[in-house]
Amino acid sequence: MPDRYRQVMMSDLPLPDWPDLSPATGLLVVVSGPSGVGKDSVIARARELGCRLHFVPTVTSRAPRPNEVDGCDYHFVSVERFQAMIAAGEFLEWALVYGDHKGNRRADVQAALAAGRNVVLRVDTQGAHTLRKLVPEAILVFISPLSLEALEERLRRRNTESEEDLAHRLRIAREEMLTLPEFDYVVVNRHGELDAAAARLKAIVEAEECRVQPRRARL
Repeated sequence: MPDRYRQVMMSDLPLPDWPDLSPATGLLVVVSGPSGVGKDSVIARARELGCRLHFVPTVTSRAPRPNEVDGCDYHFVSVERFQAMIAAGEFLEWALVYGDHKGNRRADVQAALAAGRNVVLRVDTQGAHTLRKLVPEAILVFISPLSLEALEERLRRRNTESEEDLAHRLRIAREEMLTLPEFDYVVVNRHGELDAAAARLKAIVEAEECRVQPRRARL
């Protein structure tokens, strides 16, 4: 068949509707990994590098650390207030982590997703497991140390735990590494290479935004 005839035939075909490429909701990016691996630092640096992530502060019953700001890094509440929020069903997920309550408010996440924002939640591996069940479309990213020895060095530099607490965190970290197959992506946060880890997180979000069928979270 001549090319000119083929073009005429194709021009007579009805054209399909143009696909709607505007997102109905944002992505839900769940960042997890062992305590002290640098989850906060990777998220913050990725946002500084232009990653389109809306950070929803976690609610916690622990006291703020130096330089932490209420409503920015975390929402700091009393144990009694946290338990009242549990009873009222305010949390999308919550857990008791190293003796402190931590959780993410459902209303905060819903509002940001409905506005088309990509929401990033920073949770422990238990919380990531819960969110995978509640929101199958969630994108799970595991921030990993290069080795257990590297994690120990990072925790010692932080200088916020006793030797007993440090040993306990390292034992838990070994167990948390076993959950790696549950995640979609892994980002190794090497000492002194924060920009590289942040760039990988940014690349993950950009790749997910470019999927023909993005994993848009619905709560």
